[in-house]
Amino acid sequence: MNLDLGSPDSMTIGEKLAGIAWSLVLLVILVASVGFAMLYSAANGSLDPWASRQIVRFAIGLVAMLFMALVDIRIWMKLAYPLYGAVFVLLIAVELVGDVGKGAQRWIDLGFIQLQPSEIMKVTLVLALARYFHGATLEDAGRIPFLFVPLLIIFAPVGLVLMQPNLGTSLILVMIGGAMFFLAGVRLWKFGLVIAAVLIAIPLSWQFVLHDYQRHRVETFLDPESDPLGHGYHITQSKIAFGSGGLMGKGFLQGTQSHLNFLPEKQTDFIFTMLAEEFGFVGGVGFLGLYCLLLLFGFVIALRCRHQFGRLVALGLTVNLFLYMFINVAMIMGLIPVVGVPLPLISYGGTATLAVMIGFGLLLSVHVHRDVRMSRRGISDL
Repeated sequence: MNLDLGSPDSMTIGEKLAGIAWSLVLLVILVASVGFAMLYSAANGSLDPWASRQIVRFAIGLVAMLFMALVDIRIWMKLAYPLYGAVFVLLIAVELVGDVGKGAQRWIDLGFIQLQPSEIMKVTLVLALARYFHGATLEDAGRIPFLFVPLLIIFAPVGLVLMQPNLGTSLILVMIGGAMFFLAGVRLWKFGLVIAAVLIAIPLSWQFVLHDYQRHRVETFLDPESDPLGHGYHITQSKIAFGSGGLMGKGFLQGTQSHLNFLPEKQTDFIFTMLAEEFGFVGGVGFLGLYCLLLLFGFVIALRCRHQFGRLVALGLTVNLFLYMFINVAMIMGLIPVVGVPLPLISYGGTATLAVMIGFGLLLSVHVHRDVRMSRRGISDL
């Protein structure tokens, strides 16, 4: 993992290209290639309809990622609030003119892609909070009035996402925000107050906020065998597929649960289950090891960055990637309720892939520009 190249304030394109962490780029391509293979398997040995489209989307995302890596990190800081505002407007547009699918209104049809703004909001939320907390001292983070603005930045989109309804993404946005607060130096006792308020609000949320299908998901999580052919079908079949894979798996294209169509949503939410059935416990653990390497890259890049904005962006995006991975894997193993969170770079999906590649582009930009000088405001140094 060679992350030792320096980055002066003024760099040529060639110097920036040399400063990119190409080992991280290759790792991203490797993980995505595993996803292409799984989508090929999900279609019973065919590139259509999923793998071919995912390859094209990833190629476009890869170009965008490299372009973003070359953009000065101070420009991304300058654009943090406008980008957040633009995605927030898109969330409002979802409520007004969004397409409805599978009982939820989460997408905007742009013709060439079904855009899901809530996925992109995860990235722009990190940018906006990193800009707000850039240069903040521990004394600033300790003042409650100072935290009103970032709380609004978090809960304004959360409210819109809950209306779609999309409980899983809403929880991820809250957890990303909480992580950014912690990284900025907010005292732990304040988190205790928030947790206490959440615990008090759970009975009210169960009665007045959660939809019927969301309550059914929680009940199914607590007792999946109570309705094995209804609400418990997804998680029951997922567990069967995990068990049938055994230690070494049944082999590529040989999974019975997926290829006999017992496993639902095998190309999206439950794609890791199919991987575990075909490659077994060893293959599943090995693949998760690749994700751990991605997370390690994120932490190393953050630790080597000399300005607070870059550190917060890198750590926030790394936390976002971890939440994607952890929630998806825990969900399909029955450790948490099913919430419909994709596995990054593996699950089929346009906006989710785009959002993940944007995140990696910003992470690479932090690495390339880790030594630039940024004032407390950060923008005047550009």
